[in-house]
Parts: sequence; C-alpha cells; structure tokens
Amino acid sequence: MKDLDDIRALMAGIGARARAAAADLAFAPAATKAKALNAAADTVLARQGDIIAANAKDMEYGRDKGLSPAMLDRLMLDAARIGGIADGLRAVAAQDDPVGEVIAEWDRPNGLHIRRVRTPLGVVGVIYESRPNVTADAGALCLKAGNAVILRGGSESFHSSAAIHACMIEGLRAAGLPEAAIQLVPTRDRAAVSEMLAMTDFIDVIVPRGGKGLVGLVQREARVPVFAHLEGIVHIYLDRAADPAKALPVVLNAKMRRTGICGAAECLLIHRDIAATLGADVIRALIDAGVRVHADEALQTIPGTIPATDEDWGREYLDMDIAAKVVDDVDAAIAHVRRYGSNHTECILTEDLAARDRFFERLDSAILMHNASTQFADGGEFGMGAEIGIATGKMHARGPVGAQQLTSFKYLVTGNGALRA
Repeated sequence: MKDLDDIRALMAGIGARARAAAADLAFAPAATKAKALNAAADTVLARQGDIIAANAKDMEYGRDKGLSPAMLDRLMLDAARIGGIADGLRAVAAQDDPVGEVIAEWDRPNGLHIRRVRTPLGVVGVIYESRPNVTADAGALCLKAGNAVILRGGSESFHSSAAIHACMIEGLRAAGLPEAAIQLVPTRDRAAVSEMLAMTDFIDVIVPRGGKGLVGLVQREARVPVFAHLEGIVHIYLDRAADPAKALPVVLNAKMRRTGICGAAECLLIHRDIAATLGADVIRALIDAGVRVHADEALQTIPGTIPATDEDWGREYLDMDIAAKVVDDVDAAIAHVRRYGSNHTECILTEDLAARDRFFERLDSAILMHNASTQFADGGEFGMGAEIGIATGKMHARGPVGAQQLTSFKYLVTGNGALRA
C-alpha cells in the first residue's frame, strides 16, 4: 500500500504542476513557444549519441521481452529517425499558432459583437507504448496549442523517452517557459496509468497511443475524456476500374512500408470481375514480397495463400499478414468495411469517380483515401508537422490530432452598454 500511496502522491504532484503550467501557457506568445520547439530540435540533434545509446538499452529490453519485429521497428531510433524528430519539432514550430484564432465572428441586432476563438484544452495526458518519438510529437503539439502535457511512455521506451524528454526541457528553459509544461512520468509502474485515468482534477483529456490492450483499458477505465482509436483495421478496395500501374505499388506500400503502424493495410477487398487478373497479380506480388495472404475461398487457388478463417476479418495484424476477399461490387466492399472496420482509414483504388464518390459518401471512417497508400494516414503527412494520435470517435477531434485539434473555443462578446429587454 505504501508503494501505491507513493504513486498517488507522485501523480498528484505532477498533475498540480501541470495545471499551474497550463495557466501560464494559455497566453504564452507564439514566438516564445516556437523558440522552445526550435531549441528542443537543436538539442535533439546535439544529443543524438545520447539518444541512440539510451535506445540501445530499450532495444535490448524489448528483445528480452519478446517484442515482435514490427514492435521492435516502432521502438528503434537511428540517425535518420532522430533527424525526423528534429524536423517534426521545427515543422510544428513553423505552423501558425492556433491559440486566439478567430473561428467565426458576427454582429447581433441587440448590439453584441460575438467572436468564437480557439483556446487551449488545458492539460493533456498521453499514454503510449513502444514509440519514443511520441515524446517529442506530443510535447510539441501540446505546447503549440498552449497545453501542458503529462507523458507516460511505455516500459519498452523508458530510456529513449527520457533522453528525448530531456531535450524538450532544454527547449522550455531556453524560451523561459515553465518546465512543468512537458512532464514525463518517471516510473514504469502501471499504477501510474490507473492514476492518470482518474485525475479529473488535473487532466482535461487523455490520448492513448498503443495496441488494443492499452487503448481498450483506457477507454474502459478512464474517468477523463479520451481521444483514441482502438484498432487500425485498414481496408483497401480494389475496384474493377482500378489502374494496374497504380494499384500494385499502392497495395504493396500500404501493407509493407511499415507493417507495425496503425495505417498499414490489413484487409484487401477485390472486385469479382478482376479477381483472376489484377487481383491475382497483386496477391502474387504480396506473397513474393513475403506477406502471408489469408485468402477467402475464391482466392485460395492462388499458390502460396493461406485459407482465411472468420477471425481474419476485422483483425489488426501489425505484421507481414493481410486478409484478402472477393466482393461483388463497391456496395459489397462498403458493407464489409461497415461490419469489420474500426473507422480508422479505408482506401479505394479506381478510375471510376462515381465508385469513388459512393465509397466516400457511404463510409464514415475518419480517413478515406482514393488511389493513395494508407500509410499516408499520419498527421505529418497531412501537413500538421506531427500528430498526437489518430482519433476515430466523432466528438471534438477526428482523424490525425494536431495542434489545432488540441484546442477548444470560447466566445468573446462585446457590447456598448447593451441591455436585454
């Protein structure tokens, strides 16, 4: 019980400091926040050796823990990825500051002038697993939006996250902003997660980034509002009017570029009219590239496929696997996605714009794509500099959550002695 009491005291202290920092950040000048992020980027590059050394400890821990190759890939940092972290920080710094932006304004016959303006959420809690880069992405986006953030990285990324967090603190110091603006929970104890989920006095929203187990836990137990997606069950529909020159490389990239991310394709739906031609060519290319294709009965004549079971529909593999199914038309593809999808990202490959429009109109996933790899389902690729996660709910934020999505709004009402009759 003493250990639990210690965790509660630790988290209460972190929460109180975050709430105080958020009050200052709410009106911090845009130039000051940008200075902090650029200084953090400089520090990340200057400390590249320290970050890689810390990451080596985490990689060893992950291998000993039995993480899959895809999860180890999420965890791994090298010079290129560290450069990407610095670039992401600079990209967020260069964006327009969302705080104070006038979303709408109007005049009323009663003499009132009303403005709806963006305002910070307050304190954001981010709970994440293997990806240490989330430390920088989440810290940067929350700061840009005027929020304080409490980061709870996974046990696998413990050392890497600490090394990156130290760079973020240097950025805050350089800009004269409170160091409590970006705090990292300094323990692997899972009790800290339970405490965060109940910190309604201190945290305004929780963002979980990780596997189904983590996100499901957060969604079940959080007393704080949550921005989250449970799974990335991403579908690609190969329409009969698909261009083979586009379709083959798009499917391969969507599945294989990085299999362990939430935008990786997990199910390939193929129009019946092209199942024996383009569909078979795509499946053979996937198999030749080392992908295990879990095929329905209509596709099992293709050598190298694995018979699909009911469990393969609606499954997030996060590995070198994909489910494949023949469907009669675009409406059958839509029906399959509605039944088995997770409202994350879906793609249609077609030159038939009517089929594209029907796919876009009748599906309600957070991201719908046409003739583009689903691996673009990412805030950085959307021009947000980075993302704190992908939200698949329908309240407040949806899709990639960038700085703008980490704001709320308030009404500023001006009169000239106006009285209500």
